[in-house]
Amino acid sequence: MLQRYLLAWLSLLCLVAYFWPQWGLTSFDPFVESTPYLSYLIIVTMFAIGALLPSDEVRNVAAHWPTVLQGTLLQYTTMPLFAYGVGRLFGFGPELMVGVIIVGCVPGAMASNVLTLAAGGNVSYSVSLTTSATLLSPLFVPAAFWLFLGKSLTVSPVDVSIKLLYQVVGPVVIGHLLSRRLPKFQSAMQWLGPVIANLTILWIVAAVFANKRDAITGHASTLGGALLLINVAGYAAGFLGGKALRFSEPMRRALTLEIGMQNAGLGTVLASQLYPDEPSTMVPPALYTFGCMLTGTILAQFWRLRPVEAPSVKSSPIMVDDD
Repeated sequence: MLQRYLLAWLSLLCLVAYFWPQWGLTSFDPFVESTPYLSYLIIVTMFAIGALLPSDEVRNVAAHWPTVLQGTLLQYTTMPLFAYGVGRLFGFGPELMVGVIIVGCVPGAMASNVLTLAAGGNVSYSVSLTTSATLLSPLFVPAAFWLFLGKSLTVSPVDVSIKLLYQVVGPVVIGHLLSRRLPKFQSAMQWLGPVIANLTILWIVAAVFANKRDAITGHASTLGGALLLINVAGYAAGFLGGKALRFSEPMRRALTLEIGMQNAGLGTVLASQLYPDEPSTMVPPALYTFGCMLTGTILAQFWRLRPVEAPSVKSSPIMVDDD
């Protein structure tokens, strides 16, 4: 229920967080009070994702690394470029520009794996892409920051890399190793892990909505249009890039959702840590989380109604498609 209707839960919780003070509940705001702990929530999220990661998916990344690397490189080149181009096109100031760049730099989101299944895509490839982009984020994200923010980059790329290592890569690796070595832990995490991962992301986004009510209201229309443009461009890059690489239809669907759906929950926390004195940087990742869930769900449902053509050997030489 939680995972299938994630968009509905996200909408509901964000609305509650946004209107909380208007209901006379000003003495205690759980969304605002939880803000200092958001970094811990992202660590818990990534730990749960690592515990849920099957061993065969890790082997899949290694065995089919050319295809996985091609998709990962496509994501880490196109999305930062789209974010930078759209930010310049809309003439955003430094704070919003940083937030938009963060949207384009972070790895793909776990929700893309769920929607790939609904879309009739190659789930194995989707999970492999998420794994690869997450593990490589300490290299690609700081490089993208340095390249696209230039002189406005007020944080060290090394600091960005370190934060991603202990908040993203470390928890994923630890969770995965524990799951492999402790069968009882693995069994428990199979049903508990998705609940933990989804709830933490939902709360992170809702907390940002609560903290940045005025900023979200002030920038919603213009920023929303810009983020939608980045999102759609990401989907187009994934589908057309997969076609150029001669991927099968299920793999193209997986790549499309993976590139367009960024882990903006991680981006929100990263923005709050790297730019604590520039709070508007958190607004674009928070809005993008909601927006890409909406468009991703619509796209997955559209594809669900369209039959997938049988994959040919030529179009998918090194990755077996899911039925």
